[in-house]
This record gives sequence, C-alpha cells and structure tokens, in this order.
Amino acid sequence: MHSVNSGEGRGHLAALFTILVWGTTYISTKVLLRDFKPVEILMIRFVIGYGVLWLMYPHRIRYRNMREESTFLAAGFFGVTLYYLLENIALQYTLASNIGVLITVAPFFTALLSKIFRLRGEKTTVWFYVGFIISMTGLCLLSFGSSGVELHFLGDLLGLCAALSWSVYSVLSKKITSFGYSTAGATRRIFAYGTLFMIPAMAVFRFNPPLEKLRDPVILINILYLGIIASAICFAVWNLAVRLIGVVKTSVYIYLTPVVTVVSSVLILKEKITLAAGIGIVMTLAGLILSDRK
Repeated sequence: MHSVNSGEGRGHLAALFTILVWGTTYISTKVLLRDFKPVEILMIRFVIGYGVLWLMYPHRIRYRNMREESTFLAAGFFGVTLYYLLENIALQYTLASNIGVLITVAPFFTALLSKIFRLRGEKTTVWFYVGFIISMTGLCLLSFGSSGVELHFLGDLLGLCAALSWSVYSVLSKKITSFGYSTAGATRRIFAYGTLFMIPAMAVFRFNPPLEKLRDPVILINILYLGIIASAICFAVWNLAVRLIGVVKTSVYIYLTPVVTVVSSVLILKEKITLAAGIGIVMTLAGLILSDRK
C-alpha cells in the first residue's frame, strides 16, 4: 500500500512539474518569435530534445511488431507534429487567451476517449465533470474577465482540434507505457516520428532559421530551455506521470497551464493581474482538486 501511494505521489509531482514548465514556455516562444518562424522553433527544439533523450538513454529500441511501431508513429504525429502546428497556426487567426482556454478542454476529450477505447484502470467519477465545469468557468474568468469574449471561428476551431490532438496523444502514450520500454527511450521514438512528420511543414512554411541569432545569449538560453527542459525532460516526465497515475488524472493538470502563464507573466513581464483573474485562478485550482477526487 505504501509503495502504491508513493508511486501515485510521484506521478502527481511529475504532472505538476511538467505543467509548471509548460506554462512558462509561452514566454520563451514569445521571445523567439521576434526572429524565428513557429515551424523553425518547433523543429529546432525537438531536434535538441531528441539529442538530449539519446544522452538520457543511449540505447536503441528494437523493432518488435507493426502494432507497437504504428502506435509510436501515431503518437509522434498527434502529440508533436499536429498538436504544435495546430496551436501555432491557430494563434495567427485568434487570440492567445482563446487558445489558452480551448486547450484546457483536452482533459474532457481524454476522459471521453478513455471510455471509448476502454483503457484499463481509467475511471471518471461525477467529480471529474463537476471539476471540469468549475475549472473552465475559472479559466474563462482568467482569460476574458477584463476584455470580454471575442470569438474567431477558424482560429478557435483549430485550437479545439489541437486539444483533441493532444487527447489522442495522451491515450496513445498510455498504450505505449504498457509496452515495457524505458520512458526516455519511448519518448525519443515518439520524437523521431514527430520530427519526421514535420519535414513537409518545413517546406510549406519556408524553413530557413537565422542560426546566427543563436549567438545572442537570450535567444540561445530560450531555445535550449524549450529543447532540453520543455521538450526532452518534460515529455519524458509527463509520460512517466501517465504510467504512474493514469492518463485521465495526469490530463487534469492541463487546467493549470493558463494559471502558470498568467502568474509567470506577472512575475517576469511585470504584467498586472485583475480581480476577475484572481477569482479565476482560485476556481481553476478548486476544479483541479475536485476533478482528482475519488
């Protein structure tokens, strides 16, 4: 019993650590977008991430069968290529606040997919849905409390598709944890397929990164932060959390992403926080706690 509780505690800490990092990546991306296109940032960060994962687990994963390989392939496509491209393209057609809220629908999609595919050990209680409603209300207050809701059909639809894409990846990553591979090795295989699928996007979006800009310490630190911490380490830690506490419990931590973004913007960019945003943060945290209630 003690080892089970210990493993569950480590799973929650792993999910929390990942979201704390991912919530700050918008700031690093914002800095890099002054000189790099979105597809250039994505390709560079995941190539760096792939290299770091080789250092973490310098062993080749052998091919076993097509069923496993197709799961890795699909995880790379949905979790790396499609999710990040949809999110970045959506930001060109709608507001960042809209995307911040729409992405947090991912836990709801994940719960639905878990039921559809009958994932072992994945259960949702009524508290999950109560927590989802409270968190979404809080996130709307956090994002739209002072400016109001401004809908942009195409961009918002792409943002919702990005959330669905991440949910598909989450379910696939749950399946991958049952294959018995090292977490770092399995994540590296996912990255390999993800970067492979990104090659056509490089041609479409005219991949031509100004690599001389990497001489700037600020740019170099931000790209290394995205590649090493946010990509290699966080994807591996997130997949570890999925293995320890399940995909539904791990996914509810996504509610915290906009909260971390707002708080880090206040601390780093000196932006001001409104009363509505403060209430939204409290409601989001309350929803997260309720969603995880047994």
